[in-house]
Amino acid sequence: MDAVVLAGGYATRLWPITRHRPKMMLPVGNTTVIDRVLSELESDGRVDDVYISTNERFAEDFREFLGDRDYEKPRLSIEDTTGEDEKFGVVGALGQLVDREGIDDDLFVIAGDNLISFDVSDFIDAYEDNGATTLAAYDVGSREKAKSYGLVTLDGDRVVDFQEKPEDPASTLVSIACYVFPADQVRFEEYLDDGNNPDEPGWFIQWLVDNDEVYAYTFDEAWFDIGTPESYLTAVAYHLDGDNRVADGASVENSTLGENVHVLDDAEVVNSNLDNSIVFPGATLRDCDIRESIIDRETTLENLDLAGALIGAHTTITNGDGDR
Repeated sequence: MDAVVLAGGYATRLWPITRHRPKMMLPVGNTTVIDRVLSELESDGRVDDVYISTNERFAEDFREFLGDRDYEKPRLSIEDTTGEDEKFGVVGALGQLVDREGIDDDLFVIAGDNLISFDVSDFIDAYEDNGATTLAAYDVGSREKAKSYGLVTLDGDRVVDFQEKPEDPASTLVSIACYVFPADQVRFEEYLDDGNNPDEPGWFIQWLVDNDEVYAYTFDEAWFDIGTPESYLTAVAYHLDGDNRVADGASVENSTLGENVHVLDDAEVVNSNLDNSIVFPGATLRDCDIRESIIDRETTLENLDLAGALIGAHTTITNGDGDR
């Protein structure tokens, strides 16, 4: 089978952190969001080619990213867009990719901002057992959260109903944008030719449930959808497990690091207090209190008290009076 990693979003809810960086490249632990997906696809012998579906704006970022790594399977497939208002929609982009790359095999599709705790190989095993389209499903535990996803209703493992972004969800089991389609169910062109919604893949799944067999692989471990600052920091916290981590090349002096703090390479933290935050490479913090915040690379902060802040790269903010 072939695989597509969806990496074409512009992640406006994470700006300015993702204004000039794909959110899939955000660090989590000692690696990045997309590395975790690509590593698993690389190691499964049933996956042949891996297409990273991205846009013109981030194409060079991904070329440099892949050039720094030893992956053999991934290659870029670039949609001709540079901004949010030009997007084709996920299903529209998938249809174009399948046509552009001449894909005629079974197809694994996963969102590149998915942080999953199950093994991709186990998911593919389930697909082979089912012999039909299989999606990954997770209980988000909240009907309010379920409103933002595709709601899955099961009879055993078979999906008998699917509602994309329901206003009044009857349960909390949702699809997480991880699918395998057999070759004869890669029906994006047919779906789009019928005038259906080209945006979220859940609309295609809803249509497919009405027209074909679809099964679910449910899992109980952790799952994170990296779409907001809160979800990103929650994912970082999960992997830190309450600890803090300081990279070998970073410097922390006369400072207190609380829970779930990650200070990356070449960052400098002096006379500061940090809690539930991440400090990107090359940033400098002096005499600061920082909580639930993301501090981007090459940033300088002095004499500041910040909570829930997103500070973009190459920013300098100082309080010369020393008042926090």
